[in-house]
Amino acid sequence: MNIASFYKGKKVLVTGGTGTIGSLIVKRLIDAGAVVTVVSIDSIDRARQVLGDVTMFVNGDLRNYATCLAVTKGMDYVIHLMAVKGNTQIGLAKVASAFVPMILCNTNMMEAAFRCGVSRYLYVGSICEYPALDVRYEDDMWGGPPQANDRYTGICKRAGEAQAEAYLHEHGWDAVRIVRPSNVYGPFDDFDPRTAQVIPALIARMANGENPIKIAGDGSAVRDFIYSEDVVEGMLIALAEAPPCLPINLGSGARTTIRTIAETIADLLTMKPEIEWDETKPTGDKVRVLAIERAKEVLGFEARTPLKEGIKRTMEWYLSHKTLADERGKELHG
Repeated sequence: MNIASFYKGKKVLVTGGTGTIGSLIVKRLIDAGAVVTVVSIDSIDRARQVLGDVTMFVNGDLRNYATCLAVTKGMDYVIHLMAVKGNTQIGLAKVASAFVPMILCNTNMMEAAFRCGVSRYLYVGSICEYPALDVRYEDDMWGGPPQANDRYTGICKRAGEAQAEAYLHEHGWDAVRIVRPSNVYGPFDDFDPRTAQVIPALIARMANGENPIKIAGDGSAVRDFIYSEDVVEGMLIALAEAPPCLPINLGSGARTTIRTIAETIADLLTMKPEIEWDETKPTGDKVRVLAIERAKEVLGFEARTPLKEGIKRTMEWYLSHKTLADERGKELHG
């Protein structure tokens, strides 16, 4: 299948379309000739800075089912990217502030898409759904509860997948395609160290002169990182070619330590900071890597951006757009 032809002329709703993944997907869809609508709770100023053309932008709260119905009516495809991101250090302090909006938005959007007869719907799960497994194969997800530190995000994401399967079994609605990305990073991310994930947080802290820089743990925790442009490619292929409700991991499959991440960022700076490890702070799972065989077999997809190159591009974007990144942090976190 020619992926561009799959999207040409189609009316596509992108929720969360001003974020790390969404902004890239919107550009790819427009280039493919799709008619795009973006819905987000972001301000019109943020939309203008990210999208340029704000005629496609709708400011809307997807916790409200009526809003979901209104923005979904007449759409061919929906790409649901709205998410509430966080990091290990936040712990449970604000868990309801993330869990409740996420599950409301997920449930309302899929119900609206079903009621409106949408023919394709991309549901974005997470590596957080899995039990405590070093390498996480798609079919192992229901083999146990999510890891304790991922419990709420994991349960929320699992609920969305179950909702999609329920529509398929009862109503034959076969629109939903499911992907489970690993740790995504790239331009337009949340760089606020209070809430950002590890790569953007360390980029911001080091680029802003923190020295020495203290990092939680001993650096040995292993993660699977995928650059935003790569995950967007996988998502667009999945919506077009994946079977209904078949979950597909989107990751690099590479084992990368947090120490490697920290040292890679530091090496890209003119003034390399001293790194100190704080083993008294939690770091989550020791190993968390996605199996990527299904993405290769079903989609012919494989991540292409080397880690160092992806970090370099992300850092260059941050240094060139610090005002935009800092304003993003203020909008999200005050």
